[in-house]
Amino acid sequence: MCGRFAITLPTDAMAQLFAAQPANNLPRVPDFNVCPTSLVHAVQAGEAGRQLVAMRWGFLPHWYKSETAGPLLINARAETIAEKPAFAAACRERRCLIPATGFYEWTKTAGGARLPWYIHRSDAAPLAFAAIWQSWGAEHPVKTCAIVTTAANEALSSIHHRMPLILEPQDWGGWLGEEGPGAARLMQPGAAGILDFHRVDPAVNSNRAEGPELIEPLEDSGIPRGRLI
Repeated sequence: MCGRFAITLPTDAMAQLFAAQPANNLPRVPDFNVCPTSLVHAVQAGEAGRQLVAMRWGFLPHWYKSETAGPLLINARAETIAEKPAFAAACRERRCLIPATGFYEWTKTAGGARLPWYIHRSDAAPLAFAAIWQSWGAEHPVKTCAIVTTAANEALSSIHHRMPLILEPQDWGGWLGEEGPGAARLMQPGAAGILDFHRVDPAVNSNRAEGPELIEPLEDSGIPRGRLI
């Protein structure tokens, strides 16, 4: 799954990277601890071209009467996304990209303590998560989104059995629907490219934590850095 991530890329750099027109109400950056229900940056395609807009991370199906009327849908499994009533229409018609610098996953000790890991590209390039979105609410519509996840590759499975669906630049247009049908072929397990990971301070376990130190390696962890291929 993907339950937290970091985004440090400036807004204008994101707009340039994705060739998108930025909206005026985008969330602040950098944010080293993006949590569910926060506003996130999202790239969507339209008749006027790509737009970089703000979306609420936490997909709200149209039948929800309130934001808490059902489960918090922050992730959508690639294997079942086309069949789930909450996601099926969005999977066909409303796909987007969510920029990130890296994301967090957790392992547990025998005593139940949560140990956080930070996962990022080894070449320091930004990540682009595949996502879907839904406009929710009649009077004041808000765009809401969920990150698509796949089975983790062999290396990452030692930390968690799921991971975000990460798309390479050559696949962005296909996912956004700019190249016609065929997005389903992009929903494959594992990461595209090479990722590095390292332990970070448990301070990130709090959704109130913030600051660049959250993604710094925990040097005294006794656990070496790793690489995912």
